Amino acid sequence: MNLEITIDRFIDSLVSLWGRIISQVPSILLAVLIVAVGFLISTFLSRVFNNALKRRSKDPLVTNFLSKTIRLVIITLFILLALDVAGLGYLATGLLTAAGASAIIVGFAFKDVGENFISGIILAFNRPFNVNDTVLVGDIFGKVKAMEFRYTKMKTFDGRDVYIPNSDVIKKAVYNYTEDGFYRLEFEVGIDYEDNIELAKEVIMKAVTATPDVIDEGEHDSFVTVESLGVSTVNLKVFFWTSTMEYRRGALEIKSEVVKNVKNAILEHGLNMPADITEIKLYGSQTSIPVELRQAKDSSGKSK
Repeated sequence: MNLEITIDRFIDSLVSLWGRIISQVPSILLAVLIVAVGFLISTFLSRVFNNALKRRSKDPLVTNFLSKTIRLVIITLFILLALDVAGLGYLATGLLTAAGASAIIVGFAFKDVGENFISGIILAFNRPFNVNDTVLVGDIFGKVKAMEFRYTKMKTFDGRDVYIPNSDVIKKAVYNYTEDGFYRLEFEVGIDYEDNIELAKEVIMKAVTATPDVIDEGEHDSFVTVESLGVSTVNLKVFFWTSTMEYRRGALEIKSEVVKNVKNAILEHGLNMPADITEIKLYGSQTSIPVELRQAKDSSGKSK
């Protein structure tokens, strides 16, 4: 008898549950439809917002961050609305509470990932470089190619792709070589002790400023200083500015042209660029230096 009562109660419970499910089917279908529409609307609005920001801003990191944030917020609102329509409003509250607790747990479990993500958000609004800038981060030197929330992608000048965690970008010193488009280059040139230093500086300055793409105005002026007194030369140091966003190749090509022009100008004005003097000393019982002279011969074997 008890078994029959138990079976009847079980059947009644199944029938009651099925009836409730059937009665909730329209609400569940509507909730699913709301979620699907929410994904479509969030994707559409995110793209529209992303395109609008790209036209106004040249900052891809901020653009991506804001568009993804808008998409996430819209999807979350539609999911909460769908749960409420399906009669599961209490479940939405529980999910939000669980999400908050899970965020703390996941934050401790994936500390490095969270640190890089937060660093990415900071860099999105306040950072020392943009895409295509030439920078030095720690000991990595190259051009910035992409910026994401977890890493910054750089292309070194020897062709390597380097992915730097954003937390390293925040913590380490960053040298930007092309932020304002100006870069100062320098090199040394030696002249003879008998040469007129002021004349040499004047000749060098004219050669430098006459070189195309050399900047010599305002705070970006070229100049020459006496660097040191060498064994056989008075060493002058030449400083000049160039305007280039292609730091590595462009700047080095301009420097090569400046060095060539300075060398030619020095020789044309009768100034000398002597080689270093080598001093040979005799020690102990040595009284002479053994030197052997050989006569050069051409391809036919005859002496020149």
